Order: sequence, then structure tokens, then C-alpha cells
Amino acid sequence: MTYCLGILLRGGLVLASDSRSNAGVDQVTQVRKLVFLPIAAGCSVAIMSSGNLATTQAVVSTLREKAGSGQPGLDLVAAKTLFEVAGIVGAILRAMVDRDGRYVAPYGDAAAGFLVGGQMAGEAPRLFQIYAAGNFIEATDRAPFLQIGETKYGKPILVRALTFETSLEEAAKLALLSFDATLRSNVSVGMPIDLLSYVADSFSGEGVRTIEVHDPYWVALREAYGTGLEDLIDRLPTP
Repeated sequence: MTYCLGILLRGGLVLASDSRSNAGVDQVTQVRKLVFLPIAAGCSVAIMSSGNLATTQAVVSTLREKAGSGQPGLDLVAAKTLFEVAGIVGAILRAMVDRDGRYVAPYGDAAAGFLVGGQMAGEAPRLFQIYAAGNFIEATDRAPFLQIGETKYGKPILVRALTFETSLEEAAKLALLSFDATLRSNVSVGMPIDLLSYVADSFSGEGVRTIEVHDPYWVALREAYGTGLEDLIDRLPTP
């Protein structure tokens, strides 16, 4: 299991992913699930993955190998919009699942899912979720966040507090609190967290931060949030 979150904002994007990958209780490792895609100059696009690790790695490796190849429908460098990028990711995912699915079936599920977010020159920032079937949906100002993996525990705070107009700083805070709830509830999601705050029109990937379990801000945020919830509950009227 994993947890990846993408948030679309007027001011840019916030993307976050955990790093735990497991194939049973005795096969647990750390894997980077947020990576940048090879796109034309003046563009910035990141991808996050959930599901069968062999499938997700095959998709990302194929995306990199085909970049600049000139092959129609496979070359990220030739894409003019993020919609085209999402289509390429979906097509390659479908091909990988078709290729490997029947061989993987006796041992598990070859399915995977992705979040693709970023900005292409001439467009505003965009965010897509690619399903295991290769089709996809796009975040909007009315539905500004998308999740893959273990989604249920981290969703309530986003529904309550996040809007398209939320600042990048506040959205990053909410993203980390969403991860806090998920980490407390499901041991198959684990640290560190890779967090990207992307400023619209910056076309930069320099806003990535890896948050380890003993990161001072992370520790302070969790403690303050927990204490604040306890104080709030004490002040609420009894039924």
C-alpha cells in the first residue's frame, strides 16, 4: 500500500507521497514514488505512483526511454499539453498491464495507478489521476485534490479545510496533516514523505523536500495538531 496526494491550487500545486513498499510483512523497503518526467524545456511535470511496484517502475522507465524518440503517442518531449502527457502515461500503463497481467495473476495484481501534475508552457498548472485501465480524470477548482493508494484516512481534513484558493503554504500543511492521519491508521504507509510545492509559472522542480520521521517541523506539527484536537474535544458540548 502507499499514499500519494496531489493538490491543484490557483497558486500552483502541492504533491506528496510516502516511501513504503511492501510485499508481505517481511519484505518492506523504501521506494521514491515522486519523480520528475523528461519534458521539453520550459515545462515541469512530476509523476507519483501506487500499486504493483514492477508495473510502476516499468511505466516510468519506459516513459524515460521513449522521451525524445519521436514515436507518436509515446514521446513526452513532443507533448504540447499535460492532457497529452496523461494520455501517454495511460497508454504505457495499459500496455504494461496487458503484457504482464496474466503472468502476475497467480501471485497478485499487476494493476497500478498514477498522479501526474505540473505545468506545460502556455497552460496553467494541471493535475491528472490515471487509473489502472489507462483512462484518467483531471482535478478542477471544485474538486482540487486527487489521491491514490490508501486514501480514506487522509481525506476528511482535505474535504473540510482545502479549497482551490488555499495558499501553497497552507495546502502543504494540510497535506502533511493528511499524511499524519494515514500513518497513524495504516502501517503499510511509511516515512519519509516527499513533498513538492510548485509555484505556478516557475517551471522549477526545486521545491521538493524529503521529510524524515525526526524532522523538527514534522514532529512539532504532529504534536501541536494532536494537542489542539484534544483541547477542542474538551471544549465541545457533551451529547
